Amino acid sequence: MIDNLLDSAKQVLNGNFQPKGFSIPCDGLYPFQWNWDSGFIAIGFSHYDFEKAKSEVKTLLDAQWSNGFIPHIVFHNESDSYFPGAEFHKSELSPYAPKDHKTTGLTQPPVLGFVLEEMYHIHKNKDEVLAFVKNHIDQVFNCHKHLYEHRDPKNEGLVYIYHNWESGTDNSPMWDEVWETMTDIPTYEFERRDTSHVDASQRPSNQEYNYYLHLIEIAKAHNYDDAKITELSPFLIQDPLFNAMLIKSNQALINLYEIIGGETEKINTLKAWNTLSKKSFNDKLYDKELKAYIHYDLRNDRPLRHVSSSSFSPLFASVPDADRAKEIIDNLMTVFGKEEFYLCASFDPNSDKFNPKKYWRGPVWINLNWIVFHGLKSYGYNELATRVKNETIELITKNGFYEYFDARKEIHESGSGGYGGNNFSWSAALLIDLLKKEN
Repeated sequence: MIDNLLDSAKQVLNGNFQPKGFSIPCDGLYPFQWNWDSGFIAIGFSHYDFEKAKSEVKTLLDAQWSNGFIPHIVFHNESDSYFPGAEFHKSELSPYAPKDHKTTGLTQPPVLGFVLEEMYHIHKNKDEVLAFVKNHIDQVFNCHKHLYEHRDPKNEGLVYIYHNWESGTDNSPMWDEVWETMTDIPTYEFERRDTSHVDASQRPSNQEYNYYLHLIEIAKAHNYDDAKITELSPFLIQDPLFNAMLIKSNQALINLYEIIGGETEKINTLKAWNTLSKKSFNDKLYDKELKAYIHYDLRNDRPLRHVSSSSFSPLFASVPDADRAKEIIDNLMTVFGKEEFYLCASFDPNSDKFNPKKYWRGPVWINLNWIVFHGLKSYGYNELATRVKNETIELITKNGFYEYFDARKEIHESGSGGYGGNNFSWSAALLIDLLKKEN
């Protein structure tokens, strides 16, 4: 069975790899290159086609802005199957945007640091992978530098996101409270393309899209200037998932620079960022009553007190000490680990906002499960990590390589619990990685 799954996963990845050297997440629904998708895809390719893995990272970094910013979408090709496209985002408004690539002015969780380290560990030819790392590691460092210098207005070591799409958890119930603070939002005229590919009940609403577009319009009005966004955007969130990925990637860069040698100044800078970041993470983003890491609304100076799969991502970055990790993991099992649910739902199943079919409002996502799996392993919770791994494999075995999955076990008896895009790249890539890893 494992060999069949591996072959199927490789077919998905190979089918989504484009002639220009990048992968689409899936056909139709997502026709361009997405930032953190490409990172996870590169991990999968590293197990069997390292040239494609390298190309995945290189094509993304080719579109890096001159100030270090790495965008969340690169429009390598023309397509009318996705909105909003390049003509809406207008990255050329920024003087830092590349002249030869159309992109968005948003980013996504910064995974490339630990992706490079995963590639180094996976690929057998260490000289080949190290040569590739040497050529690109400074680009990733410059991205981190940009984030800390332009998105941390209080010098806390916690960077903000200015759009929910930057979180990666697009329509999480987390943002409902933020939308309530945004008044006089225009009603935009637009044609949704996503709902022509998948059931509209599984996707964000049109009203949510009005908020999404409004945030982009504010950034565009100021040519994507970070200082103006900091001053004016109604959406400034310190996100535990985004910051955990940054901390994890900082540590990966430290490890890789130490292998390369001769980069003491950058190593010391990365260590300083992580020391401050972890302290602020634990002081500000840990909710002792909820026993979970939460989001913080920087614009309105208030915590957003909800538990989501993002709450457990700091385990992956070694943010909590052992005692706090145990508290978090016990809570994971109490809130998300009931027998009737697969681990790990993207939002608190006990909440009245939980929706197990709707995008990031409740379904299980393979990339977050992969992050939680590694986090559990790093603290020695091997049995629970194995459960997350096995349930992830079971979801794909029963349904196929979907974008996300219903968290309720009963739904999968008929093989109809997979939602969103099918033949989804990171579901295939991370399944390959999980199958190749020993428990």
